[in-house]
Amino acid sequence: MEFGPRRATEKTGGADMDEQPSRPTWSRQIEFTLAGIGCAVGLGNVWRFPYLCYRSGGGAFLVPYLLMLVVLGIPLLYMELTVGQYMRRGPVRALANVCPLLKGVGIASVAISFIMCTYYNVVITWALYYLFSSFQAPLPWQSCNNTWNTPNCTNHATNSSYTSTASQEFFKYKMLEQTAGVEEAGVIRWELFLILLLAWILIYLCIFKGVKSTGKVVYFTALFPYVILIALLINNAQLPGAIDGITFFIVPEWDKLLSVEVWVNAAAQIFNSIGIGFGSLMAMSSYNSFNNNVLKDTLTISIINSVTSILAGFVIFSGFGYMSHLQGIPVSNLAVDGPGLVYVVYPQAFANMPVSQLWAVMFFFMLLCLGLDSEFAMVEVMVTSLMDEFDQKLIKFFKRKELFVLAVCCAASILGIPCVMQVGIYVFQLMDHYTAIVSIMFLAFFEVIAICWSYGVNRLSDNLEEMTGKRANIFFRLCWLIVAPVLITVILIFSIIQFKPARYGDYVFPPWAQGVGWVIAMASIIWIPLGAIHTLWVLPGSFMQKLKLSIAPYALNETSKMPYYEGGGNRGGRYPVIAVISSTVSLPDKPPVQTNL
Repeated sequence: MEFGPRRATEKTGGADMDEQPSRPTWSRQIEFTLAGIGCAVGLGNVWRFPYLCYRSGGGAFLVPYLLMLVVLGIPLLYMELTVGQYMRRGPVRALANVCPLLKGVGIASVAISFIMCTYYNVVITWALYYLFSSFQAPLPWQSCNNTWNTPNCTNHATNSSYTSTASQEFFKYKMLEQTAGVEEAGVIRWELFLILLLAWILIYLCIFKGVKSTGKVVYFTALFPYVILIALLINNAQLPGAIDGITFFIVPEWDKLLSVEVWVNAAAQIFNSIGIGFGSLMAMSSYNSFNNNVLKDTLTISIINSVTSILAGFVIFSGFGYMSHLQGIPVSNLAVDGPGLVYVVYPQAFANMPVSQLWAVMFFFMLLCLGLDSEFAMVEVMVTSLMDEFDQKLIKFFKRKELFVLAVCCAASILGIPCVMQVGIYVFQLMDHYTAIVSIMFLAFFEVIAICWSYGVNRLSDNLEEMTGKRANIFFRLCWLIVAPVLITVILIFSIIQFKPARYGDYVFPPWAQGVGWVIAMASIIWIPLGAIHTLWVLPGSFMQKLKLSIAPYALNETSKMPYYEGGGNRGGRYPVIAVISSTVSLPDKPPVQTNL
């Protein structure tokens, strides 16, 4: 049951607006749309989607991918944006209002976003390193005549495991100076450390004023990558062999659709790409105007995200086709999963293109833009959630919000230092594996349970009607109620069944490192049971009464502020909340009012 009417008295917010300071909003609604696109469209669109596509049947992969977009991606994004915009709060407060028992899901989403922002910025650091290196002529990864190259270096890719290309050796021995394994920490790579600081300075300057500054930056960071992608596609399409790479990318292998793994991969890619469960888009939508058209933003963000993935696929594989033509090896031998796709394989293609420096600079600047606006969103989740919970205390301590944002950026940059040591690539791979693969599925599962089943599809539709004048149609209600929970459960089960320990290339992490990985995963997941225990602890009554209260929206707010109901008319008297929830006393006609204990 729900405590009292939760309608907004003014069209400024759906919940708790009378108790909180006025919330800033985007200067223009297009700024939120662009910020949402920037958050959803990231480096994963450039390397993860093309890799999954060719490994999972080429063009055939688009069938489950687009189906999952329609029945999973769009409905769940619609759900998150609706909750964020109606509650006018970040994921912690919003989830605590929606389902107090699962308020830990909101805390977990903040934790996972903070963990990710510490190592995701290292990818931006690499992009900056390559960007600066691209101004050299010739490109430093163009030949094997460098001090860091080994005798096994070759200018042409081969099938031999005893040789390595010039671009592989630049990545491994020049930029990373990587050690043999996670057991050898090595020393700090000072060049990378200074660039990491530069990356965090860029992030801070873009977000320190909140949505007012982020809203201006996203006009550039969200739109400019498309200019470069289209320019690269036009250039690549004219190269010899490009058509072979594109054919490899889009020609279907229909028999691959019989594999359950392909369908799970398609759902997981939609999920991770849009960012369901990370709390970023929910936090950003909390700054929307109350009557904003949520569905329009949902469709714009999700469709542009998928179109970008497909466009990036054409760009990447046309370049692969060119390399295949030059080196006389199949395209399938060129593709590498993870960062290697954009930091090893593609730089090789630039080395042989006309005006190679220009294309390299454009490509790595595009990666910088793609990374920056995704990083904005991750940091914004942390800032928004802490300001929602501890606004007055934080302002009292830091004096200004800008100084608090600076403190968050400083903390994240310090935690990112292990990733710019010589052991950094192993730390990065370990954190990414246990955060992006393990944790996010658990978070998503409990978020859908909290919103779709506990809060309820009808309440969500009521909220939409209050904001936009229209309820969710039958398609979205079915997806929220049945399709999304079932699909996420299947994905979670298969993720557990098919789980493989973290590895980097042929290197398998030792058991103690895997244990550290699980600690990283638990750093976010653990908040779900802890949040449930805390909710049951603070609510009054017997265990069953606590349990009933814990799934009632806004129960935590009401039990802290409204310990009694005042009866009216012939039913005067003060009724404890517990009496109401236990159903032994029916709810009085008069709305609840706060009284002194």
